[in-house]
Amino acid sequence: MAATRTRSRNIKRAQRAWRGMSSRARSRAQPEGRGRAKPGAKGGGAFFHIEVRPRREFKTFRTQDIGKRGGIERVAGKRASGSWSTQKWLIGKEHAHKANGRLVPDSRDAKRIFAMLGSAPKHLGGDRFRAADRPDVPERVKPTAAQRRARMRNIARAQAARHARA
Repeated sequence: MAATRTRSRNIKRAQRAWRGMSSRARSRAQPEGRGRAKPGAKGGGAFFHIEVRPRREFKTFRTQDIGKRGGIERVAGKRASGSWSTQKWLIGKEHAHKANGRLVPDSRDAKRIFAMLGSAPKHLGGDRFRAADRPDVPERVKPTAAQRRARMRNIARAQAARHARA
């Protein structure tokens, strides 16, 4: 008798809560969640997804082709502060393959992207992988040789432009 009373009270409480919800909130309240799978979760797409930073850090996204069209793409995200950063890399399936839970590059472009990553991509499921971002270079090592070369190149370009105007 007491169990029946408790059950009916719980049902009434749930019905009251559901009346105040939108249809979207109702679907999200279900234990199985929403029906849509994340991109790359099923493994049927044209790309492997290598997440570098969590999606929640960004407000908007933009994709950029790297090299030839459709092979390797960078998904850049814009933060609330306005700065842009790489959220994930999309590697075409003709540029890499899965082997023993790891992603192995097949092309020169893919090898270059993998070398930039801070760790080897780790398999999450489907076509999704996670890797650390580029390694953080400590300040005591800066300026690096590449930074010095870039600075000298920029100075030379600025001087050439200045001489061309004069």
